[in-house]
Amino acid sequence: MTTDIEDTADAEAASGPTLTVDELATRAGVTVRTIRFYSTRGLLPPPVIGPRRVGHYGQDHLSRLALIEELQHQGMTLAAIERYLEQLPADLSAHDLAIHRAVVASWAPDTAEEVSRAELERRAGRALSGTDLDRLSAMGVVGYDEDADTYRLDGGLLRLGVQLLDVPIAHETILAARTVLLEHTRQAAHELSRLFRDEVWGPYRERGSDPADPEHLAAMKSLSAHMQPMVVQALVTAFQRSLKVELREAFDAER
Repeated sequence: MTTDIEDTADAEAASGPTLTVDELATRAGVTVRTIRFYSTRGLLPPPVIGPRRVGHYGQDHLSRLALIEELQHQGMTLAAIERYLEQLPADLSAHDLAIHRAVVASWAPDTAEEVSRAELERRAGRALSGTDLDRLSAMGVVGYDEDADTYRLDGGLLRLGVQLLDVPIAHETILAARTVLLEHTRQAAHELSRLFRDEVWGPYRERGSDPADPEHLAAMKSLSAHMQPMVVQALVTAFQRSLKVELREAFDAER
C-alpha cells in the first residue's frame, strides 16, 4: 500500500473527488476489479459522477481502502469487515478514517502467518488429523481451505489450542463458546471505541490539532497503544471474576 493512503492532507481533500477508478487503483495498490467488488459489497461509497458519466473518487475512498487493508491484516473476512464498517458513523471524513486506521493498527494482534501442513505440525509438536484441524479452526487458531496447500496460523493461540485438542469438549460446544465470546467482546470493543472517540479523540481535535498532521496520527496511535494493555488486562480480570461468580451461583443452585 502506498504512502498516499496514509497522507490524508493533500489538495484532493479540499478540491473534492478527482481520481478516476484507474488512478484510485494505482494510488491504493489494488486492482480496478477489487475496487468495483468492494463497491458492490458496500465497503466503498459510490463515486461522484462527473461529465460523460465518469466516476470520480477522493481521499475518503483512499482512506477507506487503507482501513480495509488494515482489517484484512488482522485476519478479518470481508463479511466481518462489512459488519465492522457498518458500525462506523456515515459522516467520517478522510482525516477521521486515517486516525481510525492508526488506532486499529495499534491494537492489531500479530499478523496471521501462512504455513504449510508440515510446518504447522512441527510447531504443534504432533500430527494433526482432519478432526484436529476442525477443532483448531473452531477455536480460531487455524484457518484453512481444504483445496489450499497453506494454513493461516495464529501462533499466539497454537499452544493452548493443541492442549485443548485432547480435552473431551464437543466441536459444537467450542463453536458455540466462540460465538458467545465474539459477540460480547465485539460489543465491548464497540463501546470502548465510542468512548475513545468521544472522550479522547474529540477533545484532542477541539484543541486545534490538525488531524491530517502526521504527528497527530502518531500521537493517536501511541496513546491508543498505551491504552491497549490496560484495557486487555481489565477485560481479562473482569471476565475471570464474572465467570467465578456465575459458576458459584450455578453450582449453588444445583445443590
